[in-house]
Parts: sequence; structure tokens; C-alpha cells
Amino acid sequence: MEKLPPLNAVRAFEVAARAGSFTLAATELGVSSAAVSQQIRNLENWFGKQLFVRTGNRIALTDAGHAIYPQTARALGDIAAIGRRMLEGGLRTRLVVSVPFSLAELWLAPRLALLLDAFPQMAIDVRVEDDPVDVVRQNIDLRVSYGDYHYPALRMVRLVHDDVLPVAAPDFWQRHNSGASSLAELHESLFIHTNWGPNYASHPSWADWFAASGGSRAPDPSLGRRVGLSSLAIASARLGLGIALGQRVMARADLEAGRLIALSSVSVRLGQPYCAFMVPAKAERADVAGLVDLLSKMAPSTWGSRAPQNRV
Repeated sequence: MEKLPPLNAVRAFEVAARAGSFTLAATELGVSSAAVSQQIRNLENWFGKQLFVRTGNRIALTDAGHAIYPQTARALGDIAAIGRRMLEGGLRTRLVVSVPFSLAELWLAPRLALLLDAFPQMAIDVRVEDDPVDVVRQNIDLRVSYGDYHYPALRMVRLVHDDVLPVAAPDFWQRHNSGASSLAELHESLFIHTNWGPNYASHPSWADWFAASGGSRAPDPSLGRRVGLSSLAIASARLGLGIALGQRVMARADLEAGRLIALSSVSVRLGQPYCAFMVPAKAERADVAGLVDLLSKMAPSTWGSRAPQNRV
């Protein structure tokens, strides 16, 4: 057998690289920071390479560290998977999918239903959580995230680059459009604004939509209705609470069923695509590959035929 590096040191390296901190790695491993540091030195001595640059309490991977991290994470993930299979005694496959809060109900659930048609005996575990998540340690088979930059060590597939367009319930539009010839003339209180939170700066606002439409209006969020999830914005519009900038892939079922109508054909693209991330060893599994295929085949159709003839 070929000579192996010290496995405890390899594990300490993987956790420290993922956490970006010896202190956080020590907490996860249940040891002291000094013990983590010593394990890293042991591994550096074994390789004859410096793996981290240490600046005070901060650490960063060197070029050598970046070179070995993906294989290290993959190898430890494979070992963990072997252990789980042995302990479970050959139980049926469980697909673990992790998604942000806004995607779970309107976007993921319908596609999981299609997946179950192909794999009727599959057990599915859906976890709803914000980035970042520990894909390897939490045994996640597929993580869907907004943006392609969260997990550089994992395999990535771009799924869809969504856009937003103004949507409203048909009854709401009939009630509030009388006497108004365009969205630009509607009262500020009728607009639904999505607050994406402090971590996001690339989601389009109503001001962006009006600019794309050739206008200059910027509805004041403090005078309208504000929600904290894109899925909640669509639900609010469906209930007749206002006009939302709805994400097309999330609003698709409501638009096709007529529960919502698109008030304009003008849309604004999101700043980042939605991407799937997988540990490379899991990417070829039939259930994982099948779900990625379903999620990537979701380019929405156009709903211009349902949109009223309305100027900006």
C-alpha cells in the first residue's frame, strides 16, 4: 500500500480550510486551537509544503493548500459515505437536497414530484437553509444556491438565470387599474417590495424595472408592502395584496393557471444564476443526476398572451 499522510492531520486541514479559522475548526473537532495548529504543522512537514498563510488570527490557503483541498474534501466525503452505508445496513437511498428558503415551495417541490415518478421508492430529505452550508459534513447530496461562488471545491452546474416581471391577481388588477393607464401612475401603496436581506445586492428593484421599461419612477418601499422572501412576494400578489416583481420560474404555475397575470412583457434579469453544487463522487448517482436534469430543464415559457396591453 502506498504511504498515506496522517489522517487526523488531513481531517484537521479539511475542517480548517473549510471554516477559514483554526478556532472554528477546533470547535468542530472538539479539540484545542493549539491541537489543530499542531496537526496542520504535521501535515505541512509530511508534504514539505506550507498549506496556510497565517496573519495574526487569520489564515488563508496557499497555492499548495488550494491544490490539495478539493481532493481532500472529496476523499473524506467518500469515507463518510462508506461509513453511513455500512451503519445503515444497506437501507434504501435517501436523497438529501438543500435549498434557500425562497425556492423550497414554489420551485423545488413540483420538480421533486416529477423525480418521484421516476424513483417512486426514493426517500427524500429537503433542508431549507441559507448559505453557507457544510455540504460534506451534513451529507448533502445536492445544494442549490443563488450565485456560482459559494462552494469552489464542489462540482457546479448552472441551472437557470431567472428574471423578474410585474405580476398581480386578475381581480386586483381589475379593481385598481380603472382610470390608470400605466404602472407608472399607480399609487405607491400598491407595489410589493422584496427585501432580499443584507447579504444580497444584485436583486432588481422596482426602480430597476422602471428604468428597464424606459421610465424613471422609483416607488418608495416604505409606502408599499414589504416582504422578506421572493416566494412570499408571489403569494402576496396571488392573494390580491398588490403588484409584485415576481421571479418567473417561481410564478410559472400561477401564471399558467391564471391565478396571476403578467402586467408587462418587460423583465429584469437577476444578478446571479441559480446553481447546483455536489460532491463530485455523488454527481453521477442516478437520483442526483436526475434531479439536476429536471432543475436545469426549467426555462420558462413566455406568458405574453396573458399580459394586458399596458404601457409603463
